[in-house]
Order: sequence, then C-alpha cells, then structure tokens
Amino acid sequence: MITDQNGTIDVRFLRTTFLLLSEQNVSRVAGKLGQSQPSVSAVLKRARHVFDDPLLVRSGQGMAVTERGEAVRASLCRILAELSETISPEEAFDAATTAFAMRVSAMSCFNGFLIPPIAERLRKEAPMASIDFFAPAESDDLTEQLSSGASDLLVANWPSPHESLRSSTIFDCETACIVNADHPFAGAEEMPMEDYLSLPHLSLGSVVRPAFSPIGGRLKQLGVNRRVALSVPEYALVPPVIARTDLIFTTARPYAEFVVDRYPDYGLRVVGAPREFGNMRLYLLWHERAHKSPANRWVRDLIRDVSRRYGADLQERPTAAGMAGLAELAAV
Repeated sequence: MITDQNGTIDVRFLRTTFLLLSEQNVSRVAGKLGQSQPSVSAVLKRARHVFDDPLLVRSGQGMAVTERGEAVRASLCRILAELSETISPEEAFDAATTAFAMRVSAMSCFNGFLIPPIAERLRKEAPMASIDFFAPAESDDLTEQLSSGASDLLVANWPSPHESLRSSTIFDCETACIVNADHPFAGAEEMPMEDYLSLPHLSLGSVVRPAFSPIGGRLKQLGVNRRVALSVPEYALVPPVIARTDLIFTTARPYAEFVVDRYPDYGLRVVGAPREFGNMRLYLLWHERAHKSPANRWVRDLIRDVSRRYGADLQERPTAAGMAGLAELAAV
C-alpha cells in the first residue's frame, strides 16, 4: 500500500522510492535525505512488495532499474510533480527537493551550446527533476503540443510566436554564415546581400516549411531568393559538408561560433550575414495552462539565466549586423 497507518497517501514513501529508482544507490539516497541506510533499505523492501517487482537489481558493481522500475519511476515523477503543484504554495517550491517532470522542445541548432550548461545546472540545483529535451518533428503542431500538455516548453527561433502562447525573448543574436577557410569571404567581416544571393547555399530539409525557417522566412519578407544547392536532414552534417564544399550555411551567430570552436580541424570561419537580415530572436514559449506552475516557471528562469551569457557577449561585440536593428523575423 502507498498509504500510511492513518490511510493518507505516504508522500515520503513515494519520494524515497522515486529517489532510489533515480539514483540507483541506497547510500546516496540516504545521504540526500539525511536518513540511515537501513531505513532507506526498508523503503526499498516495501516498494518491491507494493509494486510486485524487484525494481532494482544487481548489475556489476552497482544497481540497475528493471523495466517495471522504469515505469514506476516515470509515474512517480508525474505524481509527485502534480502533488507539489496542487498542495504546495507557489512560494514554497524548492527545486532541490521537489520531483517534477517536464518535456522541453528545442530546435536542434541551439541544443549544442544551450543544453549542456542547462543540464549542469539542473543536476546541481534540481537533482530530482526529470527533463526530456527533444527536437520537434517537421510535422508537429507545436502550439497544440503546448496546449495539450504533450510538451511544456518550447525553445525556438520562430519567425513570429503564435498569439495564443506566452513567450519571452531569451536573446537577440546576430545572423551569421559558416564557410570554409578557402571561401572567398572567409576573411570578411560581413557578406554583402548581392554576393550572398549569387553564391550557393547549404540548408536543412525543413526549408519546405518556411514558418520554421527564420532564414527562408526573412528572405521571403525581403522579396529575394537564395540558391540552395544542397539540403541535409540534420545539423550534425553541417560542419563536414561546409568543410568540403564552397557552400554557405546561415544560422544564429552563437551556433556558428560553437561549430567553429568545436571542430577546429575543419578550418571553418564565421562571417557576418548581410545586414538586411537583422538579428535572429530566440524565444521561450509556453501555454497559459503552465504559466503559474512553479516547476515550469523555475525551468523558464533557469533557461533564461543560462541564455543570458550569450546576450551579454553580443552586447560586448557590436558589429554592422548588430547595428542594423533588432528586426524580428516575419512569419511567412
């Protein structure tokens, strides 16, 4: 049973069981909770009886969660999160001791430099949290996912956020191009629009949906077209393709610099995009249903805080593209 002797839900038992399935270590859980190892072991024994499964089994030098245990852990994460939001006053939310689950949809180009520092902070400040970052599929209705609860937050560079969603700007960043070291503009500070349009480009398969492509959407707003010579299905292919071709890839400057720094052997260079692009704006979006959720608000604040460093970097490095204004990319 998951109730205590008075017939009320034993939240302490649920929480300890969740921690055991998350940490897979009795000693570590005992230390986190300030309890003795025998008392935590007793909870594990009780949980095995309640859920009619070993839950944790020996695996080498440690413990592994059974298939049933994984299902229990996921359920407990949701239950504890809902209990916390239902019965706890908003100001009492403590990320360090609260179990909550959240699904965050993030456009792939931002994952490389945003998710690692977010993950580091999450593990330090919210060790009981379960965050599922995922890249949206091209066919996904992202607004519907947020409204239905299929996802809780969206990090995106949409040309224009849907009016039914809550949103905040994480940062405005310059638009930049990635080229190889032998490209005619490799040493330039900025690429003129006339040259930009005359040269071949690399893009992603998502260009078929301009609403999800701030580059294609902005060009259409300007009434011009570029020549996409090659499109690829994922961002991981961008660095090696650019390194071996004369193609240009246009993206957010933080991502462009991340790619160049991460793949030094490719000899890639960052060049400012034509100033007509203006700045690319990165949004954090959520539905009204989650606006007052303490856990959702905490994660929103964390993502904003991690992203703030990029805004500061941009302010310290003004360029012609940056001075062109903070133009929000228009919807197609």
